[in-house]
Amino acid sequence: MAISSEDQSGVAQLQRITSEYIAAEDRIRLTGETNQGQTVALWLTQRLLGRLMPHLLGWLEQQTGGRLDAEIRQDFAQQAAIASLTPQPPVPPHAQNRSCLVQEVNINATPQNVRLTFRSAGGGDHAMPAFLVLSPLPLRQWLDVLYRLYRTAGWAADFWPDWMAQARTASVQTSPLLH
Repeated sequence: MAISSEDQSGVAQLQRITSEYIAAEDRIRLTGETNQGQTVALWLTQRLLGRLMPHLLGWLEQQTGGRLDAEIRQDFAQQAAIASLTPQPPVPPHAQNRSCLVQEVNINATPQNVRLTFRSAGGGDHAMPAFLVLSPLPLRQWLDVLYRLYRTAGWAADFWPDWMAQARTASVQTSPLLH
């Protein structure tokens, strides 16, 4: 998934990401291509994502203004995001690239986008390995990927709103069969 982001000196800026569930680790690996052309592997645990997702979903829900028809708007917006996701080659993970277990995600939300800064344990270069900025459309697309990975992993996911499942079901029903 291509990501629009802004530069900040000294922090790896993720330009493109690939999210995968790795069963042997029981974690999600977020492999990102940085603005310097390097690859960074960020490991996200179920516990960390379980704390992060409600904030991201809440930010999207605020975008509809809390009106009565907000769930319908969320459903349609999510379906549009799924439909507009264009396939890209995955960001390949390499053994020699920087890799870390993310222990904290700082969220900075504005009305236009959400900035996620991933932090690992310790200081130095690994204290703030990477950040990305997501506007509503790429955020919806990434959340759809994470929703599917949660289901693949069999992780409990009470925080996912109904409109995520409804949008996924509607998207699958309207997409053409590929052989």
